[in-house]
Amino acid sequence: MKFMKRRNLRLFAVAALLPFMPVNVPAQSGPAMVTMNAAESATSQQLTQMVRDFLSAVPKGDRQVFDNFFADDVIYTRSAGLTVNKADILRNINVRAANEPKATYEADDFTVHPYGEMAVVNFRLIQHNEQDGKQETNYFRNTGTFLKRSGKWQVVAWQATRVPQNSEAK
Repeated sequence: MKFMKRRNLRLFAVAALLPFMPVNVPAQSGPAMVTMNAAESATSQQLTQMVRDFLSAVPKGDRQVFDNFFADDVIYTRSAGLTVNKADILRNINVRAANEPKATYEADDFTVHPYGEMAVVNFRLIQHNEQDGKQETNYFRNTGTFLKRSGKWQVVAWQATRVPQNSEAK
């Protein structure tokens, strides 16, 4: 009887840990190595460029750029934790431009995971701004989910997280 209790306890412990254990993943010390086929690589390059083009256009406040980038049903969680929809994003284009008229944006450290007509994109956003006559740089980690509908990629979900000033920017 004692043996059965102990065996059941071990089985329970293993079963409880299974969801947290990687399956068929070799040990790695760096970022995950993902092998992409030609179509996935093309998608990765296309979405990386799409994000870069969007960020370079943001300071201009062109409503059409935002309208094309975000899907009508987008769910956007801002770095402050506020969730907004596309109407909120479009309504606030001029507010952002007025509050940060000298802000520019760029991105690096991209990771793209294409899944056919859907892809997840993560990157570091770098905001350059002038505040009270002083140059400042802010960093954010962003994750976007892109969906391809009728041949057009758009963001359907977005999460922005501000990197604290004291931490490493990456």
